[in-house]
Amino acid sequence: MTKPLFLIIVLITILSSTSASRRFVGTHKTHNNINVVQQQYTYDIKYFEQTLDHFSFSDNLPKFQQRYLINTDHWVGPTRMGPIFLYCGNEGDIEWFAVNSGFVWELAPRFGALVVFPELTFSRSRFGLSSPYSEHRYYGESMPYGGRDEAYKNASTLAHLTAEQALADYAVLITDLKRNLSAEASPVILFGGSYGGMLAAWMRLKYPHIAIGALASSAPILQFEDIVPLETFYDIVSNDFKRESTNCFDTIKKSWDVITSVGQKANGLDHLAKTFLLMRSSDDLSNWLDSAYSFLAMVDYPYPSDFLMPLPAYPIKELCNRIDESPDGTTILDRIFNGVSVYYNYTGTVHCFDLDDDPHGMSGWDYQACTEMVMPMSSNRNSSMFPEWDYNATSYAEDCWDEFRVIPRPTWITTQFGGRNIKSVLQSFGSNIIFSNGLLDPWSGGSVLENISDSIVALVTEKEHILTMDELGHLKGAHHLDLRAATADDPDWLLEQRATEVKLIEGWIADYCKKKKAVFNM
Repeated sequence: MTKPLFLIIVLITILSSTSASRRFVGTHKTHNNINVVQQQYTYDIKYFEQTLDHFSFSDNLPKFQQRYLINTDHWVGPTRMGPIFLYCGNEGDIEWFAVNSGFVWELAPRFGALVVFPELTFSRSRFGLSSPYSEHRYYGESMPYGGRDEAYKNASTLAHLTAEQALADYAVLITDLKRNLSAEASPVILFGGSYGGMLAAWMRLKYPHIAIGALASSAPILQFEDIVPLETFYDIVSNDFKRESTNCFDTIKKSWDVITSVGQKANGLDHLAKTFLLMRSSDDLSNWLDSAYSFLAMVDYPYPSDFLMPLPAYPIKELCNRIDESPDGTTILDRIFNGVSVYYNYTGTVHCFDLDDDPHGMSGWDYQACTEMVMPMSSNRNSSMFPEWDYNATSYAEDCWDEFRVIPRPTWITTQFGGRNIKSVLQSFGSNIIFSNGLLDPWSGGSVLENISDSIVALVTEKEHILTMDELGHLKGAHHLDLRAATADDPDWLLEQRATEVKLIEGWIADYCKKKKAVFNM
């Protein structure tokens, strides 16, 4: 099976649900009722005039209005050096990520902090604790050149959609915000999950004078070049299903050949379309299923959620139950459809599926994955439930050229931010970063899973070692679960992890304030 270039983070993730080679976070279909508690947060929506290209001194470049969300309800103010919590925006609408990052909001009263969620998408005219949330450029409402159609017109207008420009946006926004609030002495703590977690870690390294620390949750900063084995992502997804049911794992593994075989028969595509309520090709169907399994591994939360789709608690268990408990005589294709409906139609209200649905505006990730965010992946038939395929850099580059007229730079991220010899390098110049991961999350395989120093800490839900089948059943933690709002169903290990994160952040702020006061006294 040839993997298409068009893939969705985390990161993210994102994309359309047909994607399978530039995967990150995920699409979110229209849905109705499900037993999910939606947290309500209050914030002001503001706009900040940003520079289109921070690394050019030309005076004729357009500006754009960067959207950000801000809440000062609990901020103790600049005279008491009240901290500022900045969430580094992801590859989508910032309000979507804000309501799914309850941990940041819940910390505000404890720290007397200001909360900021910046949106770094942009437009020519327009993605206590007080914390601002900022949207990342080219996502959500922050579109350059007056709107999405013009911003996404070609490689020239998309040229400023990069992680480097996004980080510079954050640095400029925070500097200006602190100046306007007379809060130059207030410490800044960065938060981010998936791609946002990568940005948080990279910003702490690139702009240590802007932020004193970062919580990088589910941040696959090592998922580049060949730093980790290319089959890591799909092996973890496969293990998540195997731990629930070997029969479920085997059924999914067998289904790919059945789909290919049926699709090649006369009227085979009609049969697939009737079974799965969609119509294009057997490859499109395979990619659609690939996305569902991968996203379910990311959001296998211990309670109902609707981050990507409205889902029950432990959705992989629910999917496997539907496959395993199908009546005798049920075909493999019908078993697969019954199972995958947990992801695409748990509410039972969807009657036909749209492969191109992108309600959160995350399709910009395809361009990023074709330029600097090149995360090579492959699938090993022996260890994976997915078809076997090898990453082909030449084919990947050709697809990017056909789609965007750009040539990927697969080594640029490691050149710009590092990644190789991560332990020895960060020991030399890094500090105050938390890398948190749950080992159910397929992106954990590309993250930092061991402590690098006393202040660069890895919080992992299981020890890093080769797991037996019995141990697979005890893996914990899905995609940036620690950043989500607290619930009554949170397991003890999650409460302990968040308590550790709070203690580390308290230590960063205390050390910073102690040094500031010492300088003032001098």
